[in-house]
Amino acid sequence: MLSEIRITGLGVIEDATLDLDPGFTAVTGETGAGKTMVVTGVNMLLGGRADSGLVRHGTRRARVEGRASSVPKSIVQQAEDRGGELDDDELLIARELSSEGRSRAFLGGASVPVSVLGEVTGDLVAIHGQADQWRLLQPARQRETLDAFAGKAVLVPLQEYAAAYKRHRDVEAELTELTTRQRDRLAEADLLRFGLDEVAKAQPLPGEDTELAAEEDRLAYADGLRTAATTAADALASDEGLDSTRPNDVLGLLALTKQVLDAERQHDPKLAELADRAGELGYLAADLAGELSSYAADVDTDPARLAVVSERRSLLTGLIRKYGAEQGTVDEVLDWVKRSATRLAELDGSDERVEHLTAELTELDAKLNDLGQQIRAARVEAAERLGVAVSEELTGLAMPHAKLSVEVHETARGPFGIDEVEFCFAANPGSPARPLQKAASGGELSRVMLALEVILSDTHKIPTLVFDEIDAGIGGRAAVEVGKRLARLAEKAQVIVVTHLPQVAAFADRHAVVLKSDDGSVTTSGLVALDDDARLKELSRMMAGLENSDAAQAHAEELLALAAERRTKPKRKKR
Repeated sequence: MLSEIRITGLGVIEDATLDLDPGFTAVTGETGAGKTMVVTGVNMLLGGRADSGLVRHGTRRARVEGRASSVPKSIVQQAEDRGGELDDDELLIARELSSEGRSRAFLGGASVPVSVLGEVTGDLVAIHGQADQWRLLQPARQRETLDAFAGKAVLVPLQEYAAAYKRHRDVEAELTELTTRQRDRLAEADLLRFGLDEVAKAQPLPGEDTELAAEEDRLAYADGLRTAATTAADALASDEGLDSTRPNDVLGLLALTKQVLDAERQHDPKLAELADRAGELGYLAADLAGELSSYAADVDTDPARLAVVSERRSLLTGLIRKYGAEQGTVDEVLDWVKRSATRLAELDGSDERVEHLTAELTELDAKLNDLGQQIRAARVEAAERLGVAVSEELTGLAMPHAKLSVEVHETARGPFGIDEVEFCFAANPGSPARPLQKAASGGELSRVMLALEVILSDTHKIPTLVFDEIDAGIGGRAAVEVGKRLARLAEKAQVIVVTHLPQVAAFADRHAVVLKSDDGSVTTSGLVALDDDARLKELSRMMAGLENSDAAQAHAEELLALAAERRTKPKRKKR
């Protein structure tokens, strides 16, 4: 639950702190004092949209901080996963909004995206306002409300139904794709078979194209290669260089060099070393000359082999153009063969796949029909109980003749079952029940929503509920009953109510007022917790607009006594 809310620079609120405890807290104040900013601030903590126009004039940024205690472990873990941590066993949540429109969010002291606040705080706080009342008119919201009231009887099979429904749609889409594109698939399979057969006949080997290219070059330039090798071998060692006194080849020159150096090597070790190196060069030159002669002898000048190699290369080049990729190699053709064989197997197996999917679709249809009927039966049973329960609550809310009925109409299968849920309302005896959006006024809708919240309080797990003028459009006895219901709700959750009705505020466990001061140029507001005397004055002001009116104070005392009497009575049993 929330233990503290601090607001600075938001709207007319300069700096205000609201300390919170379990139970029912009422927030009141004069019109324009900034009561709505309290709810706006909480909404910012929940990751809601924030307009830069909310930033107080003359202030660079607005900031809202909330402290939550007794935070569930799952939420603590989410905060820690994002770098946050608890502060004295409390989770600090903050939101800043600059006058330029930039927004920042903090969770446990760590900066997080604003969307994260919505993910985390949605399980901590829920806001109910007039906008929520109108959302209650939406069919989807009415269905969700009924399902929440029905509990596991609907929610468990509905979860299984949702998974089966999604699978049904996936299977149906795949089956449609397979059947409607059959001609395209057959054409694709024929092309793949042709290509695979063409490659199979050629039987290319990995790297074959590279090897053939090198061989073709050797065969095409065999004469030039032999001449080069022979010329080089003769330059190294030739028959004409046998005269050791006047050699004309490398070997002869190296032999003469070594002979000259050997003659004087005993006089200088350095010269001896150079003579040895000349000898080593002679050995290397002799080896190289032998290899060149051997290479020249081995050069193939077979024109028939050249023709075979050229023809094979031409065949492989054609395959590469058709089935290769960017590099243009035989290896890419072989990769295409692997992929195409896999794809062809898929296409050839499509008939079996169609049979399998058709059988699965039949099973899913039966499953969805069974689950849909199970969910429908549970909804119909819960709808009767919910209508009775809400009607009883409305009687307590000074609407003794009002009736809410929940209609469950069977319809085509959809993602949430085979039902459409509609809330119908009749305000007076003899009046026909009509859809809620057509039959209920704003005040009546407020009480229907509150009645539902009280009834569903056992099903929701959100520890803090914030109500923003849910009592709009009502007064008198109905307002008293609203106060009683909110007090009942506060027995199970922390309840914060922004209200303009003294009959509601009187039933709160704590009362805070948004005070407005005016120095002639700047209006500021602050939150002040009221003691008993101050509370009596505030209730008097809310009744008569006069803090010191004896009649208003007497009425306020009567309201407070009524609220105190209610607290001493035994708590009502759960339904």
